[in-house]
This record gives sequence, structure tokens and C-alpha cells, in this order.
Amino acid sequence: MQALGTKRSRQRERILQVLKRTTSHPTAEWVYEQVRQQIPHVSLGTVYRNLHILTAQAKIRELDFGEGLHRYDATVEQHYHFVCNQCGVVRDLAVPPQNDLNDRMRDMVPGNIAAHRLDFYGICSDCLGKI
Repeated sequence: MQALGTKRSRQRERILQVLKRTTSHPTAEWVYEQVRQQIPHVSLGTVYRNLHILTAQAKIRELDFGEGLHRYDATVEQHYHFVCNQCGVVRDLAVPPQNDLNDRMRDMVPGNIAAHRLDFYGICSDCLGKI
């Protein structure tokens, strides 16, 4: 028996390609619509299943910004995000990870810090331009 998702899958490859071509941190439904243009008979369930496999394989990251939706990111290296409170856009920030933050927090956290995630919230420049 093969381990989870180790068998080659055309659908999984397309899903990964779609995610690698965008920086928008899309939802599963958005990914589904994009993949469906290339594979018309793909199901939403197949997309969800493969997103979970790709996450388990550490090829993508699943993100939750508290909006009730999971978003997906093909950039698996540690990086930070900006989330617009108005339109919901999520953007990667070109800021080097603050790796010393783990060390600085070590005495305050009961346990072992493996990593951290830092998200900034506010209003994007597009939304500010509409005010």
C-alpha cells in the first residue's frame, strides 16, 4: 500500500501548478474553478482531497485568517502576510523572517517553539483609495 498521496496524480499536479502561479492565497473553491478549466470533470471533493494531501506532504500551506475559509499558499518557506480587513486580500510581505523571535519568546512559552506565524491586518492601498 502506498503512503498518503505518493501515487502520481494528474489532478494533484494541476492543483499544485495553479497554486504556484498565483500569489493570491486562494480558497479551495477558487482553485477548483481554475483546475476545472483544464480538467472539466474534476470534482470539488477531489480538489479538497488533493489540497489536504499536498498540505500533508508540505508542498503547500493551509492558512486560516479567521474568516471562516481556508486559504492555500504554495510558498512553504516561512514568510509573513498582510490581510486587508476591508476586501480580504492576502499579500506576502517581503520581510525576512525574524528567527530571533523564537529565541526571545523561549522563556515566556511553556514548551518548545518550533516556528511562528506573523500576520498584519489593516486596509490595503486599493481600499484606502476608495475611501
